[in-house]
Amino acid sequence: MDFELARTRMVDNQIRTTDVTSHPVLQAFLSVAREDFVPANMRELAYIDDDIRISSGQDGAMDRFLMEPSPLAKLLQLADVKKDDVVLEIGCGTGYVSALLSLLADSVVALESDPSLAEAATESLSSLGYDNVAVVTGELAQGYKPEAPYDVIFIGGAVEQLPDALFDQLRDGGRLVVVEGHGNASKAELYVSEGGNTSARRGFNTSVKPLPGFEKAAEFVF
Repeated sequence: MDFELARTRMVDNQIRTTDVTSHPVLQAFLSVAREDFVPANMRELAYIDDDIRISSGQDGAMDRFLMEPSPLAKLLQLADVKKDDVVLEIGCGTGYVSALLSLLADSVVALESDPSLAEAATESLSSLGYDNVAVVTGELAQGYKPEAPYDVIFIGGAVEQLPDALFDQLRDGGRLVVVEGHGNASKAELYVSEGGNTSARRGFNTSVKPLPGFEKAAEFVF
Protein backbone atom coordinates (compact mmCIF):
# COMPACT_ATOMS: atom_id res chain seq x y z
CA MET A 1 0.00 0.00 0.00
CA ASP A 2 1.20 3.52 -0.82
CA PHE A 3 0.91 5.11 2.63
CA GLU A 4 2.27 8.47 1.49
CA LEU A 5 -0.46 8.73 -1.15
CA ALA A 6 -3.08 7.65 1.40
CA ARG A 7 -1.80 10.34 3.79
CA THR A 8 -2.11 13.03 1.12
CA ARG A 9 -5.63 11.90 0.26
CA MET A 10 -6.57 11.96 3.94
CA VAL A 11 -5.50 15.59 4.17
CA ASP A 12 -7.11 16.63 0.89
CA ASN A 13 -10.39 14.72 1.21
CA GLN A 14 -11.03 14.42 4.95
CA ILE A 15 -9.35 17.44 6.54
CA ARG A 16 -9.17 20.35 4.08
CA THR A 17 -12.85 19.81 3.22
CA THR A 18 -13.94 20.42 6.84
CA ASP A 19 -12.70 24.02 7.16
CA VAL A 20 -9.19 23.22 8.38
CA THR A 21 -7.00 25.93 6.86
CA SER A 22 -4.08 26.15 9.32
CA HIS A 23 -0.91 25.46 7.34
CA PRO A 24 1.05 24.11 10.35
CA VAL A 25 -1.78 21.68 11.19
CA LEU A 26 -2.10 20.48 7.60
CA GLN A 27 1.66 20.07 7.29
CA ALA A 28 1.78 18.07 10.53
CA PHE A 29 -0.82 15.62 9.21
CA LEU A 30 1.14 15.28 5.97
CA SER A 31 4.35 14.62 7.90
CA VAL A 32 3.32 12.09 10.57
CA ALA A 33 2.90 8.47 9.46
CA ARG A 34 -0.44 7.49 10.99
CA GLU A 35 0.18 3.84 10.09
CA ASP A 36 3.02 3.71 12.62
CA PHE A 37 0.61 4.36 15.50
CA VAL A 38 -2.11 1.77 14.90
CA PRO A 39 -2.10 -1.98 15.67
CA ALA A 40 -0.16 -4.00 13.09
CA ASN A 41 -3.29 -5.66 11.73
CA MET A 42 -4.86 -2.23 11.15
CA ARG A 43 -2.04 -0.58 9.20
CA GLU A 44 -3.81 -0.74 5.85
CA LEU A 45 -6.86 0.92 7.46
CA ALA A 46 -4.83 3.70 9.08
CA TYR A 47 -6.26 6.41 6.82
CA ILE A 48 -9.95 5.52 6.89
CA ASP A 49 -12.39 8.29 7.71
CA ASP A 50 -13.25 6.84 11.11
CA ASP A 51 -11.98 6.17 14.63
CA ILE A 52 -9.59 3.21 14.98
CA ARG A 53 -9.63 1.02 18.08
CA ILE A 54 -6.13 0.89 19.57
CA SER A 55 -6.95 -0.92 22.82
CA SER A 56 -9.80 -3.20 23.90
CA GLY A 57 -10.96 -2.52 27.43
CA GLN A 58 -10.64 -5.39 29.87
CA ASP A 59 -12.12 -5.89 33.32
CA GLY A 60 -14.67 -3.16 32.67
CA ALA A 61 -12.13 -0.68 31.27
CA MET A 62 -13.09 1.58 28.38
CA ASP A 63 -12.02 0.81 24.83
CA ARG A 64 -9.57 3.35 23.45
CA PHE A 65 -9.48 4.82 19.97
CA LEU A 66 -7.34 6.85 17.61
CA MET A 67 -9.55 9.80 16.75
CA GLU A 68 -10.98 10.26 13.26
CA PRO A 69 -8.78 12.68 11.26
CA SER A 70 -11.32 15.47 10.63
CA PRO A 71 -12.39 16.29 14.20
CA LEU A 72 -8.82 15.79 15.38
CA ALA A 73 -7.53 18.35 12.88
CA LYS A 74 -10.28 20.80 13.80
CA LEU A 75 -9.43 20.45 17.50
CA LEU A 76 -5.74 21.07 16.81
CA GLN A 77 -6.64 24.14 14.75
CA LEU A 78 -8.85 25.37 17.60
CA ALA A 79 -5.93 24.97 20.03
CA ASP A 80 -3.77 27.28 17.86
CA VAL A 81 -0.53 25.75 19.14
CA LYS A 82 2.55 28.00 18.78
CA LYS A 83 6.16 26.96 18.22
CA ASP A 84 7.19 28.08 21.72
CA ASP A 85 4.26 26.43 23.56
CA VAL A 86 4.58 23.75 26.21
CA VAL A 87 1.67 21.34 25.73
CA LEU A 88 0.05 18.78 28.01
CA GLU A 89 -1.71 16.11 25.99
CA ILE A 90 -4.21 14.07 28.01
CA GLY A 91 -4.87 10.55 26.77
CA CYS A 92 -1.99 10.07 24.36
CA GLY A 93 -2.86 6.48 23.44
CA THR A 94 -0.22 5.14 21.06
CA GLY A 95 1.34 8.57 20.50
CA TYR A 96 -0.05 9.72 17.14
CA VAL A 97 -1.42 13.02 18.42
CA SER A 98 1.75 13.46 20.47
CA ALA A 99 3.73 13.30 17.22
CA LEU A 100 1.45 15.87 15.57
CA LEU A 101 1.75 18.19 18.56
CA SER A 102 5.52 17.78 18.62
CA LEU A 103 5.69 19.42 15.19
CA LEU A 104 3.50 22.32 16.33
CA ALA A 105 4.90 23.04 19.81
CA ASP A 106 8.21 23.44 21.61
CA SER A 107 7.64 20.44 23.89
CA VAL A 108 4.88 17.97 24.75
CA VAL A 109 4.06 16.11 27.95
CA ALA A 110 1.94 13.14 26.86
CA LEU A 111 -0.13 11.72 29.72
CA GLU A 112 -1.56 8.20 29.53
CA SER A 113 -3.34 6.10 32.16
CA ASP A 114 -2.91 2.72 30.42
CA PRO A 115 0.65 1.43 30.99
CA SER A 116 0.63 -0.72 27.84
CA LEU A 117 -0.42 2.21 25.66
CA ALA A 118 2.15 4.45 27.34
CA GLU A 119 4.86 1.89 26.60
CA ALA A 120 3.78 1.63 22.95
CA ALA A 121 3.74 5.42 22.62
CA THR A 122 7.19 5.76 24.17
CA GLU A 123 8.67 3.14 21.83
CA SER A 124 7.09 4.57 18.67
CA LEU A 125 7.88 8.21 19.41
CA SER A 126 11.47 7.39 20.36
CA SER A 127 12.13 5.20 17.32
CA LEU A 128 10.65 7.80 14.96
CA GLY A 129 12.68 10.68 16.42
CA TYR A 130 9.97 12.74 18.13
CA ASP A 131 12.39 13.65 20.90
CA ASN A 132 10.53 16.69 22.27
CA VAL A 133 7.77 14.44 23.67
CA ALA A 134 7.88 12.95 27.17
CA VAL A 135 5.33 10.19 27.86
CA VAL A 136 4.19 9.96 31.49
CA THR A 137 1.63 7.75 33.22
CA GLY A 138 -1.08 8.76 35.66
CA GLU A 139 -4.77 9.45 36.10
CA LEU A 140 -5.93 11.52 33.15
CA ALA A 141 -8.33 13.73 35.10
CA GLN A 142 -5.51 14.85 37.42
CA GLY A 143 -3.29 16.21 34.68
CA TYR A 144 0.46 16.33 35.35
CA LYS A 145 1.51 18.94 37.90
CA PRO A 146 5.30 18.41 37.87
CA GLU A 147 5.66 20.16 34.48
CA ALA A 148 2.86 22.74 34.93
CA PRO A 149 1.96 25.41 34.01
CA TYR A 150 1.17 24.68 30.36
CA ASP A 151 0.43 26.96 27.44
CA VAL A 152 -1.97 24.40 25.99
CA ILE A 153 -3.83 21.42 27.43
CA PHE A 154 -5.22 19.15 24.72
CA ILE A 155 -7.69 16.47 25.77
CA GLY A 156 -7.83 13.65 23.24
CA GLY A 157 -11.40 12.46 23.69
CA ALA A 158 -14.84 13.37 24.94
CA VAL A 159 -15.48 14.03 28.64
CA GLU A 160 -18.54 14.40 30.84
CA GLN A 161 -16.97 16.91 33.20
CA LEU A 162 -13.73 18.85 33.58
CA PRO A 163 -11.99 18.85 36.97
CA ASP A 164 -10.60 22.11 38.37
CA ALA A 165 -7.20 20.42 38.62
CA LEU A 166 -6.71 20.86 34.88
CA PHE A 167 -7.56 24.55 34.80
CA ASP A 168 -5.15 25.06 37.70
CA GLN A 169 -2.33 23.76 35.46
CA LEU A 170 -2.85 26.38 32.74
CA ARG A 171 -0.47 29.30 32.40
CA ASP A 172 -2.04 32.77 32.32
CA GLY A 173 -3.16 33.12 28.72
CA GLY A 174 -3.14 29.35 28.31
CA ARG A 175 -5.74 27.38 26.35
CA LEU A 176 -7.54 24.13 27.04
CA VAL A 177 -9.27 22.30 24.19
CA VAL A 178 -11.79 19.55 24.87
CA VAL A 179 -14.92 17.84 23.55
CA GLU A 180 -17.72 17.83 26.09
CA GLY A 181 -20.85 15.68 26.00
CA HIS A 182 -22.07 12.39 24.55
CA GLY A 183 -22.30 11.21 20.96
CA ASN A 184 -23.75 13.61 18.41
CA ALA A 185 -24.68 16.05 21.17
CA SER A 186 -21.00 16.70 21.90
CA LYS A 187 -19.32 20.02 21.23
CA ALA A 188 -15.74 21.21 21.10
CA GLU A 189 -14.86 23.94 23.59
CA LEU A 190 -11.91 26.30 23.91
CA TYR A 191 -11.17 27.55 27.43
CA VAL A 192 -8.77 30.46 27.96
CA SER A 193 -7.18 31.37 31.31
CA GLU A 194 -6.87 35.12 31.82
CA GLY A 195 -5.95 36.86 35.07
CA GLY A 196 -7.12 34.01 37.25
CA ASN A 197 -10.41 33.63 35.40
CA THR A 198 -11.39 31.14 32.71
CA SER A 199 -13.58 32.01 29.75
CA ALA A 200 -15.15 29.53 27.33
CA ARG A 201 -15.72 29.75 23.60
CA ARG A 202 -17.71 27.17 21.70
CA GLY A 203 -15.86 25.62 18.81
CA PHE A 204 -17.97 23.22 16.75
CA ASN A 205 -20.33 20.26 17.05
CA THR A 206 -18.68 16.87 16.79
CA SER A 207 -18.77 13.29 18.01
CA VAL A 208 -15.64 11.61 19.34
CA LYS A 209 -14.98 8.63 21.57
CA PRO A 210 -14.81 9.25 25.34
CA LEU A 211 -11.76 9.16 27.59
CA PRO A 212 -11.82 7.26 30.90
CA GLY A 213 -11.78 9.09 34.21
CA PHE A 214 -14.00 12.04 33.36
CA GLU A 215 -17.38 10.51 34.16
CA LYS A 216 -19.86 12.41 36.31
CA ALA A 217 -20.47 10.94 39.74
CA ALA A 218 -23.80 9.11 40.07
CA GLU A 219 -26.52 11.27 41.57
CA PHE A 220 -29.17 10.12 44.04
CA VAL A 221 -32.75 10.50 42.89
CA PHE A 222 -35.45 10.70 45.53
